[in-house]
Amino acid sequence: MGESEPQFIQVGKKDASRRIAVRKTPGSAEGSAPGVLWLSGFKSDMSGTKAEALAEAGERNGQEVVRFDYSGHGLSDGDFEDACVSDWLEEAIAVFDAYCLGETILVGSSMGGWIALLLALARKGCGRIKGLVLIAPAVDFTEELMWKQRFSDEIRSTILADGRWEQPSAYSDAPYVITRKLIEDGRKHLLFGAPLHLGAPVTILQGAQDPDVPESHARRLVDALPLDDVTFSLVPDGDHRLSRPQDIDLLLRAVGEMSAG
Repeated sequence: MGESEPQFIQVGKKDASRRIAVRKTPGSAEGSAPGVLWLSGFKSDMSGTKAEALAEAGERNGQEVVRFDYSGHGLSDGDFEDACVSDWLEEAIAVFDAYCLGETILVGSSMGGWIALLLALARKGCGRIKGLVLIAPAVDFTEELMWKQRFSDEIRSTILADGRWEQPSAYSDAPYVITRKLIEDGRKHLLFGAPLHLGAPVTILQGAQDPDVPESHARRLVDALPLDDVTFSLVPDGDHRLSRPQDIDLLLRAVGEMSAG
């Protein structure tokens, strides 16, 4: 698929303003199928395997696909260490409001699953959210998966004292920098602890061999959505990325079934 030049949308006010890069695969003239908004994971961007596969499928099927880079990621402005969940959510809402004018399926991977849920709640009742497809949804990951589970007392002390800690990455030679700002801001957006109601169907795709977002964490989200139509698909040999050809097929089928539903 030939990549068109990205468009840019300005998000934020005054000193907090940043340019966010967006790519849009146009839908067919009829506009019969709902569009797709792709929400990437932590330290991922819109050129990843799953995002590209969705865009290519959209081009083949005449389905609109919108994807973008969070600030501090990919082609967008900003320093990763300065950004946090509030910024990325604000950007997701701005892109949704500007580009997703018809029925839209929110497709979120890892942290993008958390952002998709927050976006769906922020725009609940707008009539444009057809449903959500979530891949290894890392809901509340800054608190539940990092701060409480994986960070030792020494790591927590370093973050509190120095404002940052470098976490080795299994997916890149460069470490992830976890900031105190990221942890403290994440607490403003926690979803677990009370039942959620999105008013839209949800499909969750989860790898049983995921070392980053355990199966139990994804099932916790199922339990948190008692009033919504939730489909949970477990891939027995699947990892966190779910980017193998068979995983991509599963993702495209899930989006296709929700589009037709």
